[in-house]
Amino acid sequence: MVKGKGRRERCLPLWKETARDMRAWLSVRGPVRVPELFVNAEGAAMTRAGFEYVLDKHVRAAAKTCASLDGRSVSPHQLRHSCAVIMLQATRDIRKVALWLGHADVRTTEVYLRMDPSEKLEAVEAVVPPELRRGRFRAPDALIASLMADSAP
Repeated sequence: MVKGKGRRERCLPLWKETARDMRAWLSVRGPVRVPELFVNAEGAAMTRAGFEYVLDKHVRAAAKTCASLDGRSVSPHQLRHSCAVIMLQATRDIRKVALWLGHADVRTTEVYLRMDPSEKLEAVEAVVPPELRRGRFRAPDALIASLMADSAP
């Protein structure tokens, strides 16, 4: 269980590799007095600010070998968004992404459809373009007259 936005509890499925890595972490972390997976230096539950601090420290270290990270700010929320986009690309199912993110309404998740340019390209390529008639456009006289009337002082 994970506590998310609004302190709502969410149950998240884990990949087998992730579950294995978490078990390995618990074995090296040692005993602590709180049930949380990640703890601070005092053994208390890691706060949101503490997680952001650790993430920033690792981003700065990674920037030494990955120039695109240099000077960038990476937040836990950005990681969530990135994961959602990757899941959408993999599953092609906005409902599954909404479930994974814990969104009560799939409309909240539709923002990811607007973010992913490959989704847009796929949609455009799936539609046959309309046939256009060749020729010269000639505006009807009534249209020209109304435009001229609007521009008159």
